Amino acid sequence: MRLLCVDVGNTSTTLGLYEDGAVSRVARIAGGILANPEACSDLMRLIASEYVEGVSIASVVPKANAKWRRLTRETLGCAPRFVSHESPLGFALDYPHPERIGADRLADAAGGLARYGAPLVVVDFGTALNFEVLDARPAYVGGVITPGLPLMTRYLHEKTALLPEVELGGETPPIGKSTEEAIALGARVGYRGVVRELVAHLQRPLGGKARVVATGGYASWVLGEGETGLDCVIDPTLTLFGLGKIFENGGPD
Repeated sequence: MRLLCVDVGNTSTTLGLYEDGAVSRVARIAGGILANPEACSDLMRLIASEYVEGVSIASVVPKANAKWRRLTRETLGCAPRFVSHESPLGFALDYPHPERIGADRLADAAGGLARYGAPLVVVDFGTALNFEVLDARPAYVGGVITPGLPLMTRYLHEKTALLPEVELGGETPPIGKSTEEAIALGARVGYRGVVRELVAHLQRPLGGKARVVATGGYASWVLGEGETGLDCVIDPTLTLFGLGKIFENGGPD
């Protein structure tokens, strides 16, 4: 099956081509369709290329949904499927209010289950740092949400007189020798500690047997190098893969 998968986030939107279980042509647009509708349209055409059989969308920006519905119909000639708790996810929902679970979180869990099995903890480095937990049944039993790196660096800049907004990425020294290096080091090593402690906390009710998978824009930067004290797989395309698997499972348009 050949699909366009779209992950609509608060600070950016990621698109990719899902074809027979493989994800390719991944691209990200800052601001998404609300800020850059023409770029979204152009990128959609480029990624879809000859054709797609459907469009699978996870959106945490409700006011963007109507625009995506219209754009996919006009550009690709098909109506998108939006992921929700009513979608065919491949796992049960053991959660008091499943309608409140973010679509991106459901896609992460679906993709993680399909690729790695259960029990599972998925860590997603987005605007928020999300942790999703599947037990062995498999069932989605909850997770953790904490502020993500973009929120942390932006807040430091906006709420102080002298601290700059730092573009994260690249190497960090053992000790920061400038304000920018100090902020970047705090983000990179500090968030390793956040992930390590929260994963250890979540492993306890799972008997310490859960596979840990990290995804999202900063996963490789934070966890991909150095001694993290954490046994995990980094999977950059997990959310888009999950969107493809949910679409393949069937469900209403």
